[in-house]
Amino acid sequence: MIYPIVKFPDPILQQPAEPVTVFDAELRKLVDDMFTSMYDAQGIGLAAPQIGISKRLTVIDLSFQKKPEDKIVLINPEVIEIKGKQVEEEGCLSLPEIRDRVVRAAEVKVRAQDAEGKSIEVEGTELLARAIQHEIDHLDGILFIFRLSRLKRDLQLRKIRKLQRAGEW
Repeated sequence: MIYPIVKFPDPILQQPAEPVTVFDAELRKLVDDMFTSMYDAQGIGLAAPQIGISKRLTVIDLSFQKKPEDKIVLINPEVIEIKGKQVEEEGCLSLPEIRDRVVRAAEVKVRAQDAEGKSIEVEGTELLARAIQHEIDHLDGILFIFRLSRLKRDLQLRKIRKLQRAGEW
């Protein structure tokens, strides 16, 4: 099933997601559907709130289907270590047409659970570190535009309002 992507300013995008407590076939189906929905939307990461589901679940695939072994599922993730700093441009499926440079850690290590409920640790650098942090932000109700300076955020919010008035959002 392909879920539609929820756009800002939908309230579900700005509230912390609920922890996942049941690891069953329904959850595994949701994980599969999230990958399908992410690929359909041309993304490399997707958090459950972005499809209207308040669960601490995210999927990431930087290879965009080229290397199935690189697919990452993070359930109830928590950052346990960060190092360094990187500043790169980000976009978001829930904020189409909006891109800006965001400061993130250059390296990140997270502890999470997989779709079976087993505890895992995932480490990432560069783009993977950025994707992990971006998706965990979604689970915490934070969009990347809220990591921008007040001036840049206000400019992006004005752009969104203009697109909304034009019926293009």
